[in-house]
Amino acid sequence: MNDMRKVERDVDAREVKISARDCQVWYGDNHAIKDVNVDIEEKTVTAFIGPSGCGKSTFLRCLNRMNDMIDNCRIEGTITLDGQDIYDPRVDPVQLRAKVGMVFQKPNPFPKSIYDNIAYGPRIHGLARGKAELDEIVEKSLRRGAIWDEVKDRLDAPGTGLSGGQQQRLCIARAIATQPEVLLMDEPCSALDPIATAQVEELIDELRKDYSVVIVTHSMQQAARVSHKTAFFHLGNLVEYGETGQIFTNPRDPRTESYITGRIG
Repeated sequence: MNDMRKVERDVDAREVKISARDCQVWYGDNHAIKDVNVDIEEKTVTAFIGPSGCGKSTFLRCLNRMNDMIDNCRIEGTITLDGQDIYDPRVDPVQLRAKVGMVFQKPNPFPKSIYDNIAYGPRIHGLARGKAELDEIVEKSLRRGAIWDEVKDRLDAPGTGLSGGQQQRLCIARAIATQPEVLLMDEPCSALDPIATAQVEELIDELRKDYSVVIVTHSMQQAARVSHKTAFFHLGNLVEYGETGQIFTNPRDPRTESYITGRIG
């Protein structure tokens, strides 16, 4: 519990980065997300917790329109980034995903060199005017991904040749390279061993100084360690949302308490 108090003490009242109102998601006839209302704050780590199939990953994918790629998925309600409706027809999903980066459950480096994994996004978004600028973005991103010292002498080597934990930090560095404002992480440590998990958690704590981070996790201990705010999902509903310490020590909803104490899950 000391970790939670430490994390929360240094969070002031922050501005809202992403806001969702009356968000509904259907997969065909399946009503997967129901009436979700939440404000995600600037430069804060927000954890989504809940049992498998509760809707936390589905809602996470709404925040950068990844659900657009699923044919029978329908979304209603409003989600805004800095006050702009991200589902407005004038919003380009590719540009949105540059601003709202995503790191997946299983590390998924491109079948390219370490250098090209990082350089790919800045190239397609026109963020570098030449090789020197691209080199600078690659180094800066790998440093921010806490992996530069491990790979700086083999940038031409394939990203797929790294260990699992290194691959995940490479994927985080790749997401950072397009200069996002928000980082979404869908169970980023579930495929990693405890040492690699600790490295990624330490990295998340660093990243929140510059980004709004939203992490889906099955591990309540991880949510307690890394997050300032926690949202508990159950059966497609956002049951409770608040300061992480309050959610874990003094939940207001009996369903939250049942999940935290292991009676449902």
